[in-house]
Amino acid sequence: MTIDLNSDLGESYGAWRMGDDAAMLDLVSSANVACGFHAGDPAGILTTLRAAAARGVAIGAHVAYPDLAGFGRRAMDIASADLRAAVIFQIGALQGLATAAGTRVRYVKPHGALYNTIAHDARQAQDVIAAVRAIDPTLALVVLAGSPLAGWARDAGLRTVAEAFADRGYRADGSLVPRNQPGAVLHDPEAVAERMLRLAREGTMVADDGSTVRVDAESICVHGDSPGAVALARRVRERLEAEGIAVRAFADAAEAQEV
Repeated sequence: MTIDLNSDLGESYGAWRMGDDAAMLDLVSSANVACGFHAGDPAGILTTLRAAAARGVAIGAHVAYPDLAGFGRRAMDIASADLRAAVIFQIGALQGLATAAGTRVRYVKPHGALYNTIAHDARQAQDVIAAVRAIDPTLALVVLAGSPLAGWARDAGLRTVAEAFADRGYRADGSLVPRNQPGAVLHDPEAVAERMLRLAREGTMVADDGSTVRVDAESICVHGDSPGAVALARRVRERLEAEGIAVRAFADAAEAQEV
C-alpha cells in the first residue's frame, strides 16, 4: 500500500523566507513548486528544483492567481483569456527552470484561492483545464478529493490525482474549513498523523461537526508555510511507514503501471 506526500515549496521571495524547503524535501515524495505568481523568485525556485532533483522528488507546477501581495489566497474574477495565459505562462516558466535543474514538471497543482475556486466554479475550472491541455496534456492535475473539478478534468482527458490535506480541517460536505474560521489549520503532529493513517486505511476523516466524511485520496498535502510544518510532515510519514504504508510519488507509481 502506498500514498503520496506533497508540500508547497519554492515560496520564498528575495530576502523574505518561507518554510524550510531542504528539510521538507527529505520527507515528501512530491513538491508543488511556486511559479512566481503568488510566491517565489527565479533563483529561489531554481534552488528548490535542484534540491528536489537531488532527492528524486517529483515536481509539480503550483500555479496561482497573479497575487504576490495576498500570497494567492484572494479570490479573483479573472477573464478566461487572462487565466488561461497565466497558467500556461507559469507552467512554461517552471518547465524551463526544471530542465536547467536536471528534472521535469510532471503535474499541476493550483494554489490557494485558485485551487478552491476551480474545485466548484465550472468556468474557471475549464480555463485551467484548457491551459494544461494546451501546454502538455500528459500532465496530471491535482484536485480536491470529491470535488466536481475531478470529473470535469477527466472528461477533458486529463489524469486527475485526488488530494487530502493533513493540516486542514474539513466540513461535512468534504470542503475545507475556510482559513478565517476556527479549526481551519491543524497543528498537533500526533493528532494529524493519526488522522492521515485513518485516511490512508479507510478513506475517511472526522469533519469539524464530528461527522465522518469520505475522502478518497492518492496524495496528502502538508503546507510548507504552516508553523511546525517539518515536524508535522515527519510525524505523518513516520506513522504511515510504521503501519506498512509506503510514501511514494503518485507520478512514479503511474509511470510504473504504464511500463
